[in-house]
Amino acid sequence: MNEIIKSKLQNLPTDPGVYQFKDKNGKVIYVGKAKNLRNRVRTYFQNSIDSPKTAVLVQKVEDFELIITESEVEALVLENNLIKDKKPRYNINLKDDKSFPYIRVTNEPFPQIFPTRNVVKDGSKYFGPYTDVKNMRNSLRLINKIFKIRSCKFFIDDEAIEKEKIKLCLDYHIKKCEGPCEGLQSQEDYNKMVKQVIKLLRGKTDELLKDFENEMQSASENMAFEKAAEIRDKIEQLKVYNAKHTVVTTDFEDKDIITAASEGKDVAATILNIRDGKLVGKKTFNMSSENSDELPTLYSSIIKFYYSEYVEVPKEIVVETEPDDSESLKSWLDSKSDYKTKFVIPQRASEAKSLVNMCKQNAILQLKEIQLQRMKREGNVPYILSALKRDLHLKNIPTKIECFDISNLQGTDTVASLVVFVDGKPKKSLYRKFIINSVEGPDDFASMMEVIERRYKRLNQENEEWPDLIMVDGGKGQLSSAIKILDNLARDEYEIIGLAKRLEEVFLRGISEPQSIPKTSSSLKLLQHIRDEAHRFAITFHRSRRDKRTFTSELLEIKGIGKTISEKLLKSFNSIEDIKAADEEKIAEVIGAAKAKIIKDYFDNSNEN
Repeated sequence: MNEIIKSKLQNLPTDPGVYQFKDKNGKVIYVGKAKNLRNRVRTYFQNSIDSPKTAVLVQKVEDFELIITESEVEALVLENNLIKDKKPRYNINLKDDKSFPYIRVTNEPFPQIFPTRNVVKDGSKYFGPYTDVKNMRNSLRLINKIFKIRSCKFFIDDEAIEKEKIKLCLDYHIKKCEGPCEGLQSQEDYNKMVKQVIKLLRGKTDELLKDFENEMQSASENMAFEKAAEIRDKIEQLKVYNAKHTVVTTDFEDKDIITAASEGKDVAATILNIRDGKLVGKKTFNMSSENSDELPTLYSSIIKFYYSEYVEVPKEIVVETEPDDSESLKSWLDSKSDYKTKFVIPQRASEAKSLVNMCKQNAILQLKEIQLQRMKREGNVPYILSALKRDLHLKNIPTKIECFDISNLQGTDTVASLVVFVDGKPKKSLYRKFIINSVEGPDDFASMMEVIERRYKRLNQENEEWPDLIMVDGGKGQLSSAIKILDNLARDEYEIIGLAKRLEEVFLRGISEPQSIPKTSSSLKLLQHIRDEAHRFAITFHRSRRDKRTFTSELLEIKGIGKTISEKLLKSFNSIEDIKAADEEKIAEVIGAAKAKIIKDYFDNSNEN
């Protein structure tokens, strides 16, 4: 801490508010909110910081600034606005600099309805944001088909109508407008139509259908058959639109499903809008997180971003885990709607759980698309290898990875496996098996030393290139054993790691403490895949060795059958059971009639006994 920070820490207020951390250039690098500024800000500058990500942030802080607010909810709103305005490096930020479009319903006596990217706080209603412009255009197209909303940009009120400032346009003559500009449609009738448009935009199509059916019935009873036919056509168009939306819940509660998938700095968020039990909308956001934040932090940021403007807040927000600051988030959301909003975290098999899983798959797919686009920009190196280089702090892209695993059963038949991955994919032609010769009993460390020495001593002798990354299945002990041998082989420039099974911790050369890679990272998934493949290959080889030994031992118990005959049978039959089931003539084809009779008689007698 410098003197500026020390002096400011002594005079921190206990009020709620927002704090802004600045770097040496005076640039804001992090914005946060607190219920108690004194308690919250001081935690960053204590010696016992557990998170490495927070430690990196604090190292760059040269000054901070406070803004005191009346309440925690007010602090939350201010925090969100400052993050959007300043885009601090260590906060979660939207990747898209462009603003998303909305559908605007203007605040006028005769409202206009049109798409916009500019939000004007004049009492207008906004619907969106639409992350897919195609969906917004489809909604506007449907509105123009069903409703006669004016397309002109004039301000229409009683004075403009009385003074005849505006004349009828083509829309009136082709029956796409009722002519409110010349008083041919009342303000009450026009605004009733606008309210129906708002119901459509909110996904309340079932409610709107009932309104239309009541209007049609009323028109029919009043002998206004032409109007009734017009409403009937609206109902048919709305039913076609409604049929395209799948019913996904049976409780018909309005809810939003929010999920996120992250890896490294990339965050993909998917939001499914469910109204009256139907899936009426899907929105996606690409975000960036310098600190690879945990899911509760990600969800908190996504909720703040999404509901901060003019988005309708549903009664339920379904997420896979409780967001950070959930209570203050609820208070803020409640202030934006006429009812209490609750967070739902489904725990068991249910409709909500299925929806979360579906939404999560969409977020994962979206994240993969982000990675694919980056791969196209950066070249043909698989993104997963770039992520591995980043997470393990390697000097080069680990194009070729070799992984070792030891397998034994109570110290017998100890074997080792070597699997090779090239460009993130298994190269089975380069797999190798090792029988451990110099080790007695179950000693994985000594076995690892033997196989490492045999492998890389041979590569040196044959002047072959070493892999970009060596990996051992195990923790600190296995890694130390491998390093001891590799250092003796006079190789300074090599990369090696150990992957421990219990907590999926990664051990690096020269670092005593285990390192954790985010559980959602594709690089950890690749390491797990390589480790599991090495384990599978070692187990398969070990079982094969053990079965052969058992098979041969049992045959040698038969009088008149020696090692040579046993090995011939071993090549032709997979098990003792196969020999028992085989005809004597088939066995004779392998070892001759006399030996075949001995074996058949032995097993026949065994069955009788």
